[in-house]
Amino acid sequence: MINHHNIHFMSATEMARRIRTRELSPVELMESVISRIEDRNPKINAFVFTAYEEARERARAAEQAVLAGENLGRLHGVPTAMKDLFDFKPGWISTLGGVPALAGNVATSSCTWVERMEDAGAIIVGKTNSPVLGFRGLSDNPLFGPTCNPFDTTRNSGGSSGGSAAAVADGMVPFAEGTDAGGSIRIPSSWCGVYGFKPSAGRVPAIMRPNAFGGTNPFVHEGMITRSVGDAALGLSVLSGAHPLDPFSFGAPVDFFGDLQGDVRNWRIAYSPDFGGYPVDPKVAQIVERAAHVFEHAGATVEKVDIDFGLGHTELTDLFYRQIAIQNSETIAHLRTQGIDLLGEHSEGIPDELKESAAQGNRLKPSDVSRDQILRSQVFDTLQTVLSSHQILLTPTVGATATVNATDGESKGPAVINGQSVERLLGWCLTYLINMTGHPAASIPAGLTDQGLPVGLQIIGRRHQDGDVLTASAAFEDLQPWQHTYPSNTRG
Repeated sequence: MINHHNIHFMSATEMARRIRTRELSPVELMESVISRIEDRNPKINAFVFTAYEEARERARAAEQAVLAGENLGRLHGVPTAMKDLFDFKPGWISTLGGVPALAGNVATSSCTWVERMEDAGAIIVGKTNSPVLGFRGLSDNPLFGPTCNPFDTTRNSGGSSGGSAAAVADGMVPFAEGTDAGGSIRIPSSWCGVYGFKPSAGRVPAIMRPNAFGGTNPFVHEGMITRSVGDAALGLSVLSGAHPLDPFSFGAPVDFFGDLQGDVRNWRIAYSPDFGGYPVDPKVAQIVERAAHVFEHAGATVEKVDIDFGLGHTELTDLFYRQIAIQNSETIAHLRTQGIDLLGEHSEGIPDELKESAAQGNRLKPSDVSRDQILRSQVFDTLQTVLSSHQILLTPTVGATATVNATDGESKGPAVINGQSVERLLGWCLTYLINMTGHPAASIPAGLTDQGLPVGLQIIGRRHQDGDVLTASAAFEDLQPWQHTYPSNTRG
C-alpha cells in the first residue's frame, strides 16, 4: 500500500527508480498525486487545468509496460506539470497566462518540452498558472487569479513560472516545467523555496514561431523546477540536445548525473551581494551572505567582488524592458493575424504595462536597438571578466521576499527596497541580466527569514558550463539541505 505521507515529497529520481523495480505502482502513484492536487490546489491555485482521465490512462499504460518488461524511459510513470504560457499540448487549453479572451482556446500542436518529457515516460497531469504573456515576476492574472505561496498563502508564489514552483513546493508534483526570459524560473523558485535551473541558451531547445530568431532578445530558456538538484540533473538530461527547428540549440543530449559527483575544492567562487548595485533587503542579504560562505566548507575560496556594469539598476531594468518590448509587440501582432486582437476587441484583462510595452516595441528605431545591443554587450563583457577568473558567481536571486497577493489580478512586487525605489513588475529581481547574456544560472534555497519566508541564492556559471552549476548546487545541497523546510501544513 502506498504511503501518501511520504510519496508527496519523494523525488522524481526515486519515483522512477521504484517504478522500474516494481516497488511503486504508476497507477497508485497517479491516484495519490490527483488526490493531493484536489486537496491542496483550492488553497494554492497552482493548477489552472487538469487532465486526470488522460493521466490515469497513461498511468495504466505505464504500469502494463513495467509488468511486460518493456524498455522504460528515465521518467517512466513519473507525474509532472507544464506551464500555461507559450507551451502546448494538443487538446489542452492554452490561455497564454490567463488572457480572458483565450479562456476557451485549445492547442492543436505540441511543444518540445512535452514531447521530450513524454518520450522519457513522464505523465503530464495539467497546466500551471502564469501572468498574462509572462510579463511580470509574479503569478496573477484576471482569468485565474493569483497563485499563493505555500509558505504563506497570503503571499504570491513569484513568476512567471509561479504555478509550477508552488505545485512543486506544495508536494503536488515532484517537478514541473519552468520557462525563463527574465528570471521566470529563478524568481518563483526563490520565493517558494525550491530549486530552479535555467540552462545555457541553446542547451534546451526553445522553438519560436513565426520568428525562429525571436527568442534571443533576451534569450528565452526552457528549464526545470524541482525540490532537489538531482531531479534537475535528470530533467536536464532528458531535455538537452539540439533541435532542427531551433537555430541556436546545440549539442547532443548530455547525461548530467556525473556532475552531481564533482566537488568544488580549490574553486574560486565570486560573490556579489548586490550584483552591481541592486537594492537588497537586509534580511535577504544576511541569509545570502551566510549561504555563499557554505561553499568554504566544501573547500572552495569565496571572494567578494565589485561588479560595475556602467549602468544603475534602474537603467538596467529599462534596458531589459526595451528588449522584451520587441518580443511583446511581435507576439501581439502574431496573435492579431489569428483573429485575437489583445489591444482591440480582446483587450479585456490585458495589463496597461503590457500594452505600453507593445507600443514601446513598435516605437523603437533600428538605431535604438543597435544602441541597446551595445549596452547588452557591456553587460556580457562585465560578466565574462568576472567568470574568467572564477568558476561561478553568487548573488541574491531577488532583492525581497514574497509580497502579498492583490485582489484585482495584478499582484506586484515591492515598490521600495532598502530605501530605494524599484520598478514593481521585475526591477526587484537580480535575474534578467542573465537572459541578456545566456549564461546558465540556478536559484537554490538559501534559508528562511524570521517570518518563515524562503530566500534564494543565485548561482551563475560560465557559458555552456551547466555542469558546473549543478556541481556547485549539489555541493551546497549536501552541506545545507532544505527539504525539511517545507511547511508542515503542506504535509497533511
